[in-house]
Amino acid sequence: MPHFDVLIIGSGLAGQSLALRLAKTCRVALVSKRTLADSASAWAQGGIAAVLDPSDTIQSHVEDTLIAGAGLCDLDATRFVVEHSKAAIDWLIELGVPFTPDTENQLGFHLTREGGHSQRRIIHAADATGAAVQATLIDQVHQHPNISVFERHIAVDLINAARLKGGGRQRCLGAYVLDIDRDEVVTIGATHTVLSTGGAGKVYLYTTNPDTATGDGIAAAWRAGCRVANMEFIQFHPTCLYHPHAKSYLITEAVRGEGGKLLLPPEAGGTRFMPQHDPREELAPRDVVARAIDFEMKKHGVDCVYLDISHQSPEFLEAHFPNIKARCAELGIDITRQPIPVVPAAHYTCGGVVTDLKGRTDLAGLYAVGETTCTGLHGANRLASNSLLECMVFAREAVHDILASPASARPTLPDWDDSRVTDPDEMVVITHNWHELRRFMWDYVGIVRTTKRLERAAHRITLLQREIHEFYSQFQVTRDLLELRNLVQVADLIVMSALMRRESRGLHYSRDFPDTDPVGKPTVLVPPPR
Repeated sequence: MPHFDVLIIGSGLAGQSLALRLAKTCRVALVSKRTLADSASAWAQGGIAAVLDPSDTIQSHVEDTLIAGAGLCDLDATRFVVEHSKAAIDWLIELGVPFTPDTENQLGFHLTREGGHSQRRIIHAADATGAAVQATLIDQVHQHPNISVFERHIAVDLINAARLKGGGRQRCLGAYVLDIDRDEVVTIGATHTVLSTGGAGKVYLYTTNPDTATGDGIAAAWRAGCRVANMEFIQFHPTCLYHPHAKSYLITEAVRGEGGKLLLPPEAGGTRFMPQHDPREELAPRDVVARAIDFEMKKHGVDCVYLDISHQSPEFLEAHFPNIKARCAELGIDITRQPIPVVPAAHYTCGGVVTDLKGRTDLAGLYAVGETTCTGLHGANRLASNSLLECMVFAREAVHDILASPASARPTLPDWDDSRVTDPDEMVVITHNWHELRRFMWDYVGIVRTTKRLERAAHRITLLQREIHEFYSQFQVTRDLLELRNLVQVADLIVMSALMRRESRGLHYSRDFPDTDPVGKPTVLVPPPR
């Protein structure tokens, strides 16, 4: 059984920055479901929000975050993240991340603006910031002698000392992990374990997330006894490219930040509609824009709306949005002359595993960082480009806490027991349940909700959980089965949270409770004792 000082499950920006910072003094295992390049971080287009311009202030960034968060942001967490934003960007610059330059300002890098921000404070690498950051980190991770990378491995469950034979105090001792290629579950022991598995966008039929976003860390932490909070707040990005041959392709919010206008389709008049929904127009927060698009699509019976940036010069579009321009051109859309067809899609999980400002969860020895968590920063709606910032700030804090923790004894952990299971006989069960789950979550637990729809979803989830538990108990685990098990668990947490919130706030809009309570309170779920 391999044993490491730190086991990191998830290989996006949070996981890789953790690994690089820890590897100076620790033996680190970095587990990736696919390859290091396959993560939601790599798909991030817009950039990273930070107070970099002399005319900007920490207070302004904090206030923008609080406004977007609709009264649910934790003030201490918000201020903490914003205060450490410049240091996070400085670290990436030192590593060599090629942010877009701008010789006309004091900073030396171009700053753009996105919805909900009152200032230009988004530092970016053209329209592929996440990919640029990941490419820089991946090279250094692979070269570091103290980092062992386990690609094509997926966590099965965390190992809690209290649940082992003989018992013990509640503490995470590592994880059981499926080696996908060898079809074998291995035991990885660790003094400290970190969940950085990202969000759960794949619980919905339409999402901007990669296929890896199946809520693995949230589900694993819940099963291990950790609290989960604010799962009802699923951010739907307003502008996902609408085209039969474009799977999950995001049109960054920076397009609207640079003057892009949302239009109805020609058959519905072809006019702008955001001025009728919010005085901030296209630069309103994402929840407002997504609901406005959803409303207009249903009102006019259309399949999409359009985002027009053609007033900018071809040279400007090539410089700022080269990847979007090229991808649209592949599909026959010339964004220098034509508007882009767009629809909302599930984009970001604002809730997650409850942590403190050090990334610590309820289970000793277990940390969580990034989209997997609920730190209090995002509240009821994440402000654009705060997510990569959150990854880096809390990764650094978790590193400090891990390095300051005393060493613990290395227990002998039992191997994974699969002696009473057989090979799956009907994989069609998994495939069918996967599609059914994503369809009814989209229909019943989407941008606009009702109690009746949520109750229907809860009923279906209960039936699915029984089927999946039976399947999990009888057959060898596979990646598809593990991901489905995690997605159904996350769906259950989303619906439970949504039913508990009897108001409309931020990303959660209920027709049955359209008003907002005077004081916002987080939705905190406590797992039942096992």
